[in-house]
This record gives sequence, C-alpha cells and structure tokens, in this order.
Amino acid sequence: MNAAGTISANQQITKPGMQNTYLIKSLVEEAINSSQLEGASTTRPVAKEMIRQGRNPKDKSEQMILNNYHAMQFIRDFKDDELTPSFLFELHRILAEKTLDDPDKTGILRSIGDDVYVTDRTSSSVLHRPPHAAELDQRIESLCQFANCASDKGFIHPVIRAIILHFILAYDHPFVDGNDRTARALFYWSMITQGYWLTEFISISRIIKLAPVQYGRAFLYTETDDNDLTYFIIHQLEVIKKAIEDLHSYLEKKTKDIEYAQETLRDAKHMGGKLNFRQLALLHHALKHPRFIYNINEHRNSHGITYETARKDLLHMSDSLNLLNKLKDGRSFIFISPSDLEERLKKS
Repeated sequence: MNAAGTISANQQITKPGMQNTYLIKSLVEEAINSSQLEGASTTRPVAKEMIRQGRNPKDKSEQMILNNYHAMQFIRDFKDDELTPSFLFELHRILAEKTLDDPDKTGILRSIGDDVYVTDRTSSSVLHRPPHAAELDQRIESLCQFANCASDKGFIHPVIRAIILHFILAYDHPFVDGNDRTARALFYWSMITQGYWLTEFISISRIIKLAPVQYGRAFLYTETDDNDLTYFIIHQLEVIKKAIEDLHSYLEKKTKDIEYAQETLRDAKHMGGKLNFRQLALLHHALKHPRFIYNINEHRNSHGITYETARKDLLHMSDSLNLLNKLKDGRSFIFISPSDLEERLKKS
C-alpha cells in the first residue's frame, strides 16, 4: 500500500511540478547502486556528475552506471507495455551496451557454448548453475506469461509477482552477463506496471548494497530448500519497506532544506517574488557551498526540464536577484555561488 502511494505519499512526490526532480534523483541513485553491486568502482559524486553533465563515460564502470540509468528510463517509458522476449532482450541490450567482452552477446540469450554460472566472490566456489541454454526459449516465454498474468491459476499479489520475476530471471541467468541488473530492472517494471507508482522513486539496490551477503543468501537458501521462495520473498519485502522509509526520510530532509531557504529569504525585501522550488533547492546548496559552479545543462538534467526553463532559472538568480555570479565560459555561461551570498540576502 505504501508502494502504491495510498498511505503516506509525501506531498513533494504528489506535486506534478516536483515529481521530475525526485524521479531523476531516484533513477540516478538506482543506476549507481545497482551497478556498484556488480562491481562498478566509480564513486557516487563522479557518477552523478557524469549523468547531470551528460558527458560520455570514461571507463566500463561509468558505462555500466549510464546504461542502468538509460534502462530505468526505458522501463518508465514502456511501463504500459506487456513483457515480451523482445522487450527483455532490448532491456538487456541497454544494460550491457559496451560492457561485454563479446559485444555480439548483447541483447541475446546465452548459447550452449557459454559456460555461465554463479560463484562465491571470495572462494570462487560455484553457488549456482543455471538451467541449460537449450531450455531458455521456453523458460523466457513462460516468464513473460507469468509477468503478464497469462498463466495464473489463482491470485498472486502484485508485489509478490514482481519479487518472483526478480528471482526467476536471476535463477535462469539467460544472458552471459548483466543478469542481476536485468532482474532488478524487471522488478521495477513489474511493480510500476501493476500500479505501484511510488516504486519509481525508491532504490532497492541502495538497500541491498548495505547488506549484499543477505541478498546472496536469500537466493541460496531458496535454491537449497527445493526452491522455496519464502526466503527470497521475505528478504525483498524487507528491502522494499526499508527503501520506502529511506525515501520518506530523504523527502523530509529536502522539505526542511527548502523551508530553510525560504526562511533565509523571508526578510529579503527585493527578491522579485518567490523563487520556485528548483531555485530554492539550488539556493540552499549554494549557501553551503561557496564558489560552487552551476551550469544550465546540469540544472536541466537534475530536474528534467527544458534547456530554456533551466536557463531562465539561473539567469533570474544571477541577473535579477544577484544571488549567483554569471561568467562566460566559451560560448555558454556558468554560474558561481558567491562567498558573500548570506550578506547579499540580508542587503536585498
């Protein structure tokens, strides 16, 4: 019920004008953490900078994160479509682009000659051997039928269905690499498709990354107990619950940040009207980070707005309100948080 936003969805999430900002934040967060679970070594600040600046990845780790970000966008764009093998192959193609040793294996099922198995990272012992490649066509077809509720013989709760899809894809390991990232992405698609819209704003991978051993054990306990899914379902329900709690804590903090910025502005007499929430968020950041550099593209990518809207936001803060210093950088402008920002606010 929390994931469907029916109990206590924060007001910031329910306001259409603010949703893009928090949605993009969650897409970035999930992309980074899901990739780091699979070995990506790039730090969060560097990864966030790459996505917000729209620059090309410098290495495989950054490529994995950017792929994850694009995959989450793909899921959101096609959340009303049924799951088909071609949909799943395209999802894997996006996730695995430019990261596989053999680029020809992107977006296709592994073949009989591909020796794919899951090992313990510390001891290298084999933990799981997935089904034979010859079975994959039928297994993927059955997966799609289950995802689309076409094979149901009784009621299955939508959240349980999404968790089972996560497990099955990871169990089948249908691709040579990127299976776990694809499985988590499939979980998101299923939750969103079945009406659990708040799932778009949470990061399950961030919670899983806090205790990755428990995640692995949930798979292992299930497989070693005649595929009793109870272990994995309970683990994932706890992850979802913690991720939602994490989201509400984050939104509460952001609400206080914006209130602080509004309080700071309250005594300013010549602000030319209230700043919008994007400008208030930037103002709060600028107060804490003197000499920080902002640019139009980053502001646009952070909030999911047009270039012109981002440009107007920053120009208003620099030219009209004198809250940012504007400088020419090549053919475009950059905006710098002045070291005397608090003094400017007091004098305005």
